[in-house]
Amino acid sequence: MEMLLDGGDVEFFLFHDIPLLVTGLAMARRMFQGQNAGAADRFDILFNTLDSMKPMRILFVCLGNICRSPLAEGILQQQAAEAGLEIIVDSAGTGGWHVGDAPDPRSIAVAARHGIDISGQRCRRVTPEDFGNFDLIFGMDRRNVDHLRALAPDAAQMRIHLFLDYALGTATDVPDPYYESEDGFETVYRMLSAGCSSLIGRLDERFS
Repeated sequence: MEMLLDGGDVEFFLFHDIPLLVTGLAMARRMFQGQNAGAADRFDILFNTLDSMKPMRILFVCLGNICRSPLAEGILQQQAAEAGLEIIVDSAGTGGWHVGDAPDPRSIAVAARHGIDISGQRCRRVTPEDFGNFDLIFGMDRRNVDHLRALAPDAAQMRIHLFLDYALGTATDVPDPYYESEDGFETVYRMLSAGCSSLIGRLDERFS
């Protein structure tokens, strides 16, 4: 079927169906490999260009997905919006005790004090699909990172990082504030905010 696209349609396709287009180009590239080296090279260039246009996909992971990772998700979403960056952000837990629950009320409260609403988030557990769906997967502490590495296939190992080590260059855990007072949640908020701010700077360089 012949289909004519005007400029607006083309713009919508390029910026809203990039993942579908990249998938199609990857299939075409495989067809040309070994048959037409020049065509395969041109597909490589276009494929890499379009792949770099996709929004960065980031997953924060803690133990139960009720304290630290929901806060990190909310903070990074806010900072990305303020910086004008298109980033896909999600969070999950290595354990499934709180699946379907809202974040801890103390995390909701500390986020709200800083102008961030995370009350609509719902806890979920890390799934096998996450290792293919996200470009960066951040564990809040070394135990989270070890658990993620044990679950992840070999191809996804390089996507998994200790958050503050990657963001700030400090091999420091974000402590679990679950058994702490409100002050513990404020401390965690400040750590996450500093890490997210540094991460935004690195991502801004990638897209500029």
